[in-house]
Amino acid sequence: PRTGKKRDVSDYLFSVRDVIAEPYAVAPQLSARMRIDETTGVQVHAIALRCQIRIEPQRRRYSPAQQEALLGLFGAPDRWGDTLRSFSWMHCTATVPGFTGHTDFALALPCTYDLEVLGTRYLHAVDSGTIPLTFLFSGTVFTRGSTGFSVEQVPWACEAAFELPVTVWRQMIDSYFPHSGWVRLSTDTLDSLAAFRARHGLTSWDGTISKLLGDAP
Repeated sequence: PRTGKKRDVSDYLFSVRDVIAEPYAVAPQLSARMRIDETTGVQVHAIALRCQIRIEPQRRRYSPAQQEALLGLFGAPDRWGDTLRSFSWMHCTATVPGFTGHTDFALALPCTYDLEVLGTRYLHAVDSGTIPLTFLFSGTVFTRGSTGFSVEQVPWACEAAFELPVTVWRQMIDSYFPHSGWVRLSTDTLDSLAAFRARHGLTSWDGTISKLLGDAP
């Protein structure tokens, strides 16, 4: 049987204090500085936290150049009433140590520069301003009561909004991939590119693609 105080969805309040580019990670990563408040005074032993982060593209405006860059994702702007919708960017996890009242913790946000990924394509296309994010929380809470421990779920209503500056994401990407990006190609296409490069005596892949673009009608 459960012990301790019964809770409702107002017990936990999550907020995002800041998001920074992580300078010492092995792979591209942002780090979200988080805060959680427990409003009833019950001692929390630990939280095994899960988080889904969604991009909310409909919550900002776009310049004509950005609208053109987003054509491949959302179509022409006159269709955006139907196509501009929230989408999932990533899922991540954290273990929050014990606390009473409130605590701060870091949430690692691993990123990719694979332009096949919807979130990366969107972030690459938007070159200024902020990216509206929604953090949706779930997970398991372990509390310490007067007669033992109790286990419960993070209420599904727990969420937090944050405006991520595009410059933070670009700073992170530039530190790992300066002046470059990644495009995934099939092995057949790579073989054809390699043959084209060899035939024309080209010394780099940049030069190979530039030559192809220059030859295109």
